[in-house]
Amino acid sequence: MAPLLRLNAVAFISPHNHPILIRTFEKGDELKYHYVAHTSLDVIEERTNGQTKSNDCYLGLLYAMDDIAAYGYITPLKMKIVLALPLTDSVVRDAEVIMTFRALHLAYYHASSNPFIRLHDTPAGVGSAKWKRFRRKVDEISRAVGGGSVPS
Repeated sequence: MAPLLRLNAVAFISPHNHPILIRTFEKGDELKYHYVAHTSLDVIEERTNGQTKSNDCYLGLLYAMDDIAAYGYITPLKMKIVLALPLTDSVVRDAEVIMTFRALHLAYYHASSNPFIRLHDTPAGVGSAKWKRFRRKVDEISRAVGGGSVPS
């Protein structure tokens, strides 16, 4: 069976718009995906501004730029997740993207509900074993849905 999606990058952004984790799966393009994550925040804010407690976390396609399509997801606690997918001729099904977002949201939930890891204070916790476990979980999800090669 062919992989569902191919992920180029995943970004976790705090409710205060601070990047928690931007994980790229394409070598040499790290800065490009930081830009994608930050520009996605404007579209997410535009789409969620004025919304009153929507139950739908999935924001859909945020925008397409060059060879990248950015998809957005916002949790009930305003945590934002952005996926960067390559633009291809194949059809990207919303169900596959939603399933990926839910798996990433669950990984974040399990990591953040751990009282010994503080993901919002990224500089303090980046080297910890628990932080590395969260990154490994994100990498596992990427491989499961057909992501690119995972950097070490």
